[in-house]
Amino acid sequence: MDRTFRDSEILEVGRLFFRLGVAGFGGPAAHIAWMEEEIVRRRQWISREEFLDLVAVTNLIPGPNSTEMAIHIGYLRGGLPGAIVAGLAFIVPAVALTTALAWGYVRYGQLPAVEPYLAGIQPAVIAVIAGAVWRLGRVAVIGPWSAVVAAACFAASLAGIGELPILGGAALAGFLLPGGRLLAHSGEQGISAVVVSPFALGPAAVAVVGSGVAGASLWQLSLFFLKVGAVLYGSGYVLVAFIETGLVQEYGWLTATELIDAVACGQITPGPVLSTSAFVGYLVAGPSGALVSAASIFFPSFVFVAIVRRWVSRLRSNPRTAGVLDAVRSAAVALMGGVLLQLGQPLLGSAAAWGVLGAAGLAVFRWRIQPLWIVIGGAILGRILGVPWSA
Repeated sequence: MDRTFRDSEILEVGRLFFRLGVAGFGGPAAHIAWMEEEIVRRRQWISREEFLDLVAVTNLIPGPNSTEMAIHIGYLRGGLPGAIVAGLAFIVPAVALTTALAWGYVRYGQLPAVEPYLAGIQPAVIAVIAGAVWRLGRVAVIGPWSAVVAAACFAASLAGIGELPILGGAALAGFLLPGGRLLAHSGEQGISAVVVSPFALGPAAVAVVGSGVAGASLWQLSLFFLKVGAVLYGSGYVLVAFIETGLVQEYGWLTATELIDAVACGQITPGPVLSTSAFVGYLVAGPSGALVSAASIFFPSFVFVAIVRRWVSRLRSNPRTAGVLDAVRSAAVALMGGVLLQLGQPLLGSAAAWGVLGAAGLAVFRWRIQPLWIVIGGAILGRILGVPWSA
């Protein structure tokens, strides 16, 4: 590939994910919806089927799904440099903003009052996610078997079952059921290469943390967040449980009130939710703590994607593993549908919120406006209409 052409592609990837990092409110489901709109529909870098395969694989490994999707897409467009640029472009804006909020919090004792604008963003994000669920669902659910898998996973999500058991059950269904493609023993590596290799790193990281010598808080912060990044599954909000157990109860570096404020910071900032680690790191050890904490929690994602990226095309091309991938694709879309309902329930209790949702829905389904402008419009319209804030 021509060097100039490759460099221009990397720059384009960097610009795209920087925009998402700056304005990507709503969590992983919203980020993936935005990526689908920009990468599949507008730029046509990959097909919707290929995009769904990446979603399925990122759901099978630990770490923040949307961050790993950014890294995967960076690899496809620009190799290792593209992966690094895409990942950093998505992560750095959120970390920088979170660190700035932490500085203000330490200096002034409170977070800024941005709820009037965020209240309008929330129903707009719901419309963006709904558009992606509709488009991806039409590709993922292509027959009775995948429909049954998607319906079962959706019901399990609404019943409160965790993401990992749901995805594991879908993968098992793809492995065993006649409706999928049965897997047979083979000398080739299959789905286990995607799952087992990253899992092996989690216990290793835990062992490193357990054997660490008490010393500088930066060293302990790095090991703590490296462990979290290596073993974290499910929603980024699971991070709260890790912090409460480790940094509040065990180390005593944070108070319960500071933890609650850190969670609030994660809600009012765009980009990956795990950027909350920078807020926590700043409270513990200042700017260096913010940098070390964020770098440590996101580093495993780059490692995991580097391990599994070469297996994505092999999983799809091998009929013995494609059934597992199909089942996990259906499950991933079903989980996005569950997130959609869970987000919508507390937000749509007012006529103003329904008004923003209706306008955003027209923008998504009829006018096909880019998600960035939908989010900005939702913020402005929410402020004008007085949409109530729901944390």
